[in-house]
Amino acid sequence: MLKKRDLHDCPALYDLLVHPSVFPYVRHKANSTDEYYFVTRKLLEAEDRGELVSRTIVDEWNQPIGTINLFDIYENKGFLATWLGKEFHGKGYNQPAKEAFFEELFFELGIEVIFMKIRSSNIRSQKAASKLPYAILANDDYPDVYEWVNRNENTFDLYAVTKENYLFHYDQTTLANEEEAQEA
Repeated sequence: MLKKRDLHDCPALYDLLVHPSVFPYVRHKANSTDEYYFVTRKLLEAEDRGELVSRTIVDEWNQPIGTINLFDIYENKGFLATWLGKEFHGKGYNQPAKEAFFEELFFELGIEVIFMKIRSSNIRSQKAASKLPYAILANDDYPDVYEWVNRNENTFDLYAVTKENYLFHYDQTTLANEEEAQEA
């Protein structure tokens, strides 16, 4: 479902990135494959410095279909950015990719809060965030972060996934699965 970012995936990812329904929502835009190689190399260098975490989302044949990243990491908090190629929208890849990424961030990398700033006009992302049982609308819970993401204009809603909420959901899901297995 996820793998470390790799320069070899740039051509396939670039082809997916430039679709008009994807491109406006991508954080690191590129106008050519060469430029996308450059952007990806910079992301890999930033990850080596501990500034971000970047993964490629792959399908069941290990083909790249999008990316998921944690940016602006500060005090064990960071901002999530994810995108999938248009042909993979609505196919069930988004939530499992997020869950695999969250497990890595919370259990292996010590992240405490994952923020998602979502444009109020981005209905697809709003719906995706609302499907995550451990994500909360955090405009009021983190007013300083909410003000910061909307410092230029008020266009974003802020969602948060705390390690505590994620662990509670993780424990509840594990418990339910164990009970289901015992009943079988």
